[in-house]
Amino acid sequence: MRPRNDDEQRGRPPLRDTDPLLRAARYRDEQDLESRPAAPEFVDGSTAPEIRPRFHEHDDVGEVAAGAIDQAVARGDFDNLAYAGKPLPGLGGTHDPDWWIKGLIERERISGLGPPAIALRQEAAELRERLDGLGGERQVREVLRDFNDRIVEARRQLLGGPPVVTDTRDEDDEVRLWRQRREEKAAAAEDERRRRAELEERERAERRARRLRRWIPWA
Repeated sequence: MRPRNDDEQRGRPPLRDTDPLLRAARYRDEQDLESRPAAPEFVDGSTAPEIRPRFHEHDDVGEVAAGAIDQAVARGDFDNLAYAGKPLPGLGGTHDPDWWIKGLIERERISGLGPPAIALRQEAAELRERLDGLGGERQVREVLRDFNDRIVEARRQLLGGPPVVTDTRDEDDEVRLWRQRREEKAAAAEDERRRRAELEERERAERRARRLRRWIPWA
């Protein structure tokens, strides 16, 4: 029993060699091959031409696409992709209609642009880092008041866009946390200073001992 060809498996009548459709398809394929540039040769004599798929009336789109993917894999087009083996960002959670503008602001580190709701959320995420860079409590309180005032003002405006969900900050609590972080940072810096001082003292003692042994071998 002869095997069924692709046309028979798809429910189409098989094309004979004398069929004008088959001859036309072969002619198109021959013209395509003649118009393609010569494939580059490698050291071992093999070639890997980059062929752009061309669709004709009787082509199976799935087969052409699968062939194009196989050729791309062979060329290494899918090697070392940015998220290879990693979950794609933004999947698995609730849909955020502002995902594109948020991503742009985050990637480009843009400040002062976009709807107030998004700008305030970005500022809230970086607020404590900004406060830690200030030198006094008065400056911290001024920044907090300005931040809270802009949140209240953004809630009053009816300009459309995403809602303002950023919470205001309790001024006294933030000042207390700011002091705590400064004290912890100062304590860590003091510990590091002492560690370095002890290390330098040990190194000086070792140098003195080496000089002493050089002059007094039995010491």
